[in-house]
Amino acid sequence: MTDGVEPGVTGQLLRNARLLVAYDGTDFRGFAESDGVRTVAGELRGAIERVVRRPVELVLGGRTDAGVHGWGQVVNGRLPVETDLFKLTSSINQLLRPEISVRDPAWVDDEFSARFSATSRTYRYDIWNDRSPNPLLARHAWHIGPAVDIGPMNTAAHFLLGNHDFSSFCRKPKPATGRDEPSLKRELQYARWRQPDSSALVRFEITASSFCHQMVRSVVGTLVDVGFGRIDAADIPGILAARDRNAAGQVAPPTGLTLWHIGFGGSRWDATL
Repeated sequence: MTDGVEPGVTGQLLRNARLLVAYDGTDFRGFAESDGVRTVAGELRGAIERVVRRPVELVLGGRTDAGVHGWGQVVNGRLPVETDLFKLTSSINQLLRPEISVRDPAWVDDEFSARFSATSRTYRYDIWNDRSPNPLLARHAWHIGPAVDIGPMNTAAHFLLGNHDFSSFCRKPKPATGRDEPSLKRELQYARWRQPDSSALVRFEITASSFCHQMVRSVVGTLVDVGFGRIDAADIPGILAARDRNAAGQVAPPTGLTLWHIGFGGSRWDATL
């Protein structure tokens, strides 16, 4: 192997390529491939293979659930060295539009992994907070009629910052046979609600080293309960300490959630573990 180039099973030279992917997840059963259902990664891989005319394995930067969207999803995989990445991008977009779009293609080092090289992930969650629904945002925002108070919601979000066990906000994973139960400790770096304009749109942005299953939606749902006065902001430390999913609030629907950005700077959160 030289400069990230290696022979494939047919003797064709391959090189590691990275793609930035956006998608409307409404009509997909998640991003990662799963037998018998339509997924974003399955459609994307099929389109790439159709263009380069060889099997391709994709490494995923994030695994979003059914109905969740993406703007800054990252994938990588080994493609023939003669591939024109910009022509590939154009062909993929012709095949998959309007639901899936690829942009910013680049050749990367052989060691680059969209999953294991990532150091942070940022999600956005949009709420349309008005008595009247907005049809233009129906596929991309959670419609909540009664007014929510983002002041206490931000106070509550502040308690989540730092390194915590987020068991109360995560769907408990099943350990692999013969292995210990996976840790649900995560480092939350940023969490804030704001109103980006004078409309009824309320947006939450959250950044962490990584997220466990349903963590963002559980955090959003719990903070919305704070905004309604159902949970006190000061109760958040106790909810974290309980390490019990029943201690937290509701789980927000997938509709408003978007994987916004994956960062690759600095050190991985688990580098010292």
